[in-house]
Amino acid sequence: MIVPVHHVTGLTTVVRERLLPISGSVVARIQQKVSAGDVVAETRWAREHALLDIAHALKISPVAADALIKCQVGDRIKAETEIARGKGIFPRTVTAPRDGRVVAVGGGQVLMEVGESKMQLRAGLPGTVVEVIPERGVVIQASGGLVQGVWGNGRIDTGLLVNLMDGPETVLAPGRLDVSMRGSIILGGIIKSPEILQALAELPARGLIASSMLPALLPKAREMKFPVLLTDGFGSVPMNSLAYKLLSTNIKRELSLNAENYDRYSGAHPEVFIPLPTSSEPPLADDFRELAPGVQVRMLRPPAMGMVGSVVSIKPGLTTLPSGMRAPSAEVKLENDETVIVPLVNMEVVG
Repeated sequence: MIVPVHHVTGLTTVVRERLLPISGSVVARIQQKVSAGDVVAETRWAREHALLDIAHALKISPVAADALIKCQVGDRIKAETEIARGKGIFPRTVTAPRDGRVVAVGGGQVLMEVGESKMQLRAGLPGTVVEVIPERGVVIQASGGLVQGVWGNGRIDTGLLVNLMDGPETVLAPGRLDVSMRGSIILGGIIKSPEILQALAELPARGLIASSMLPALLPKAREMKFPVLLTDGFGSVPMNSLAYKLLSTNIKRELSLNAENYDRYSGAHPEVFIPLPTSSEPPLADDFRELAPGVQVRMLRPPAMGMVGSVVSIKPGLTTLPSGMRAPSAEVKLENDETVIVPLVNMEVVG
């Protein structure tokens, strides 16, 4: 049985797309070495639109107004530039209300994009540009440690990792935060208090990696200007042992924290990338792997939710569970040496 892999690994090679939301220009080139903060693409778009009714302003028909309009689609014009002028001794005029770009002309009207905004797309992780996607972005290849999460608030940033966890079951208290952590990514355990998020925003922190968070705090987490990533879920779930060990042994190392939203169709996960020097390129991370005896798995449902174990055997056919339901299952030996029967849908391969 082939199943998706949830990556928690100390050294691998990743290939990641970095794309603009709309068409723009790519400034990076093939084989360019980039750092996480380097701009790889940029674009511009209008925040507003202004509709100029030339026919109404000049008190003429739309057909007559079209003949008097001086601009064309695509023209960039400055504020107060004359758009159209009527006829007569004292002609009426229509001027551009603001700097902008003409996007449509016709029917005696002119539509302008105004209030232009600029977006710069940064690499997000240090690596090498291996592909340029025209007008949209780049593909970056990098080597290092990788920890994927289950939820992110859509932000991305980099910073030094500071550990505030004493163990996988640590609940982060507001009193643990101080000004020395400003500009850092915080490894924080279980989040139960909104004061934690507020305190991190006031520092400000560069990011938060938590094992879990109370569902009531998710709206506030989405509002944070820094990335927030949950490794294990919602509620009071301890951090799985693999993620905790890998993250807690990379303290004071520069991390790339991409808390993008999970998308089961594209395979996108919120993730922590730990850049590491390598003498040779490690193998690419497998997105799919066969579920077989000896494979490491993580439990996705209670009572062993978040625990890691190894598959002992795959049960033939359907297994009757304590609930009375019948489902494909496997025998798993957990890290506490307990052996349990788990439905295949309640586990995922990690590695």
